[in-house]
Amino acid sequence: MSESLADLAARMRDCRVCEAHLPLGPRPVFRLSATARLLIIGQAPGTKVHETGVPWNDRSGDRLRLWLDLDRDTFYDASRIAILPTGLCYPGRLPRGGDCPPRPECAPLWHGLVLDHLPDVALVLLVGSYAQAFHLGERRKATLTETVAAWRDYLPRFLVLPHPSWRTTAWEAKTPWFGAELLPEARRRVKDALG
Repeated sequence: MSESLADLAARMRDCRVCEAHLPLGPRPVFRLSATARLLIIGQAPGTKVHETGVPWNDRSGDRLRLWLDLDRDTFYDASRIAILPTGLCYPGRLPRGGDCPPRPECAPLWHGLVLDHLPDVALVLLVGSYAQAFHLGERRKATLTETVAAWRDYLPRFLVLPHPSWRTTAWEAKTPWFGAELLPEARRRVKDALG
């Protein structure tokens, strides 16, 4: 590996591969450190994250931190937690509401290179169906609910979670095992990974 993590991160920040498809222009948002013990792979930045340049700096981030029992200082300690979306830039809005899927060029281009530079990662959180689709491939189940219900199948490397948007509130009410079984285990494994 001849390229340093700092050089890789600079190339990622300068990426313009899908610029023509980005309604707000490119602004890759991620946090990386070779000493990170936890890697959180989400979907793609929303408008607030695009505006601030801070990953998970929105209500979904508040909810994810609540799920994981992490305060903001710990969550944003890049020396311990790396954050990498499936799509590095805000992809735009769907005609009927909600954000577009992450750009398909992004994860294949960057994720393998990033993972090669994070040797100390003990746990990878795959948050949302796009992260799960890319990293689990054929191991993923037919639906997000089935994938998350099978969370034990992906341990010890991966822990799967739904995306923590407001849309997940009704889903959580229908899946009591998520709060009763998965979240306590997620909190324990995150704490163990961070030491």
